[in-house]
Amino acid sequence: MLNISKSGLYKKVDLSGYKSTDRVFHRKHYKRFNQFLKVFAIVMVIILFLPWTQNVTGKGFLTTLRPDQRPQTIQSPIPGKIERWYVQEGDYVKRGDTILFISEIKNEYFDPMLVERTGDQIRAKSAAVTSYEGKVNALNNQMDALATERRLKLEQARNKLLQAKLKVQSDSIDLEAAKTNIKIAERQFERTEQLESEGLKAVTDVEEKRLKLQETQAKLISQENKLLASKNEVINAEVEINSVAVSYIDKISKAESDMFTAQSSQFDSEAQVTKLQNEKTNYEMRNEMYYIHAPQNGFINKAIQGGIGETFKEGDPLVGIMPSDYDMAVETFVAPIDLPLIHLGEKVRIQFDGWPVIVFSGWPNLSYGTYGGEVVAIETFISDNGRYRILLAPDEDDYPWPKDIRVGSGANTIALLEDVPIWFELWRQLNGFPPNYYQPVGAQETPVKN
Repeated sequence: MLNISKSGLYKKVDLSGYKSTDRVFHRKHYKRFNQFLKVFAIVMVIILFLPWTQNVTGKGFLTTLRPDQRPQTIQSPIPGKIERWYVQEGDYVKRGDTILFISEIKNEYFDPMLVERTGDQIRAKSAAVTSYEGKVNALNNQMDALATERRLKLEQARNKLLQAKLKVQSDSIDLEAAKTNIKIAERQFERTEQLESEGLKAVTDVEEKRLKLQETQAKLISQENKLLASKNEVINAEVEINSVAVSYIDKISKAESDMFTAQSSQFDSEAQVTKLQNEKTNYEMRNEMYYIHAPQNGFINKAIQGGIGETFKEGDPLVGIMPSDYDMAVETFVAPIDLPLIHLGEKVRIQFDGWPVIVFSGWPNLSYGTYGGEVVAIETFISDNGRYRILLAPDEDDYPWPKDIRVGSGANTIALLEDVPIWFELWRQLNGFPPNYYQPVGAQETPVKN
């Protein structure tokens, strides 16, 4: 039947009478098969020239557009112990609602009257500040009085010095007069003595002139003593001026020293008052931290710290909350080789997990169940998974996203690039080349960090 040997059996035996032989050796189906192959080849050639939309696929999950809309945990800035819960998991809370009440675990804050006693310390220190202020004012008045007294004393001493100088001048004039008188007395004595030797004057006249000369000499000596005494008084007056100045400098310096000491104590008390006021404010704010409030409207997801009496450190998460008002977005990741093909403002198709979809990545018009997205942020540093993070927002020109999708669910993304023939795309895939680089119209060139 296979006609392998050179001597064909069909040449010696007549097989035309058998139905199976007619069916096997009937060549009509060869023509149909050949026609099918020709038509298939033509169709494949035509398909190779059909347009194909290049794309970059990524896998990510749903998130929120703004960081303050994402799920978060609520922490306590101070360590404490849980005393009472005001909510349970799944409750809706508004911003400022009380979630739980905690108490202190540090012994320096155990005193329930801590704020009031700190206020008493502030008042006591404030009174000390007032007292020091009064002491400083009293010392200032004392220094003013000493300055006035010094001025008067110095003026008095200067007047005394002036009087002594005037007395020196007067005694100097009297001394000159005494010198003149002694010269006159000497001349009179000499003339009387000469006249007595000539017999014109009596001896008594000579004795009188000698006596007068001696008196004049005595007056001269007396006047010289007075002049020396007056000069001594001038020196004493100058010494007294210096003594008054030094004495009051010492008194004023001592008063200034006392004033500076009082001012130092005043400033120290003011610093202590400020420190106590700061501590009081901190205590008041710490008391307010005993009540943990909701930072925004949302739903309580999970109580991370449970029970009553359980202690925790500052910064430990206590409860998780999901904001109720948020703008949905998709966080997807692309390979580093595809990052240059992604631009801000570029349109992206999104497939949400759990939603029926028929996807033809190269023919987006034939796809069903995908939704439009727009690139709003491109991370410029690679993530831990070895890919770059892209943030997508809903495309306002497309169908709105489903309302029942939730943050955290998965999503597949398809970034549509330019159209190329299918044969080119096959050739590119076989050679491992990246899609064609292009800049879409309306997209931004410079990415931003997210």
